[in-house]
Amino acid sequence: MAEVSEQQAELADSVAKLQLALKRRYGEAARVENVSIATLGASNRTLLFDLVEPVGQRRLVLRQETVKSEVSPFISPHDQFEILNVVYRHCVPVPEPIFELELEDDLDVGYVMACVEGETLPKTLLNAPEFAVARQRFAAQTGEIFAKLHAIDPREVAFLEKVVDSVDPLAAQISRYDAYCEYHPGLDVGIRWLENNRPKEKPRVFVHGDYRNGNVILSPDGIEAVLDWECAHIGSAMEDFGWVCLRAWRFGNINQPVGGFGPRDEFYQAYTSNGGQAIDEDEIRWWEIFGSLRWAVLNMMQADGHIRGVRRSLPFACCGRNTSMIEYDMLMTIDGQFS
Repeated sequence: MAEVSEQQAELADSVAKLQLALKRRYGEAARVENVSIATLGASNRTLLFDLVEPVGQRRLVLRQETVKSEVSPFISPHDQFEILNVVYRHCVPVPEPIFELELEDDLDVGYVMACVEGETLPKTLLNAPEFAVARQRFAAQTGEIFAKLHAIDPREVAFLEKVVDSVDPLAAQISRYDAYCEYHPGLDVGIRWLENNRPKEKPRVFVHGDYRNGNVILSPDGIEAVLDWECAHIGSAMEDFGWVCLRAWRFGNINQPVGGFGPRDEFYQAYTSNGGQAIDEDEIRWWEIFGSLRWAVLNMMQADGHIRGVRRSLPFACCGRNTSMIEYDMLMTIDGQFS
């Protein structure tokens, strides 16, 4: 109970400071109402609220950094906000960026963006009857979004060149894996395979880095917004393909490789017909195996946070068990039994 009271007090303090931040930007009449905390989200706190002004009100979202670690794979909230501005200009479906928090706001670093209505819960999206049309459109719409994203000149997000995943993504994962001192023989086999089968270098593009079922908002008509840009970097276009097709994001719909929604051929065709580069299925397979390593390391990060008491919760504790399941997926994919 004491922990709950502490969380409530922290929330009340954040809301009070947020209201002052809004008054500085929108005038003394501005106020915060209808506050709620999103139940999902493993690396950032997401606060939903109404900005109420004399002329009307608007639903907004405050995103704040909660994971701080020397080996964290996430870019800063400042860089995330800059990315939102870039992709919004290029008409990639994302929430409209509103403003970035400043020092005088006295809040943890973060930013405010528009709220996009829709659903993100994977099981709901994959099973609820009202999303039948959205499921049919998902693979093709994702191909179109990837084509638009990968066409953005990397120089517009040149600050991402400093991200270690932009330099050598495999070395970055191995470094994080070593940092947790939690070794798995299956992952070691996977690392050796990845090192021995690196794909040939190609022109690099701006990649989302975490596009998957759970990080997109869907309405019954289809994709409304792409969320969670904290893993964005410069790299191979095929990396985004490998990640969204990872078995972990199919949530049981293993015969629908594109996020559990649809087939690869429809996905690939939509990408190339909208100006995307030629599809390299062998490279995509490499990135899927890489994705298993990366997802295992992310689970280690969450479990480590729980064990050290940084963020204790049952879901984060369960991440420790997930690592062995991902290890199995990786080995079966290398063996050719999973596709």
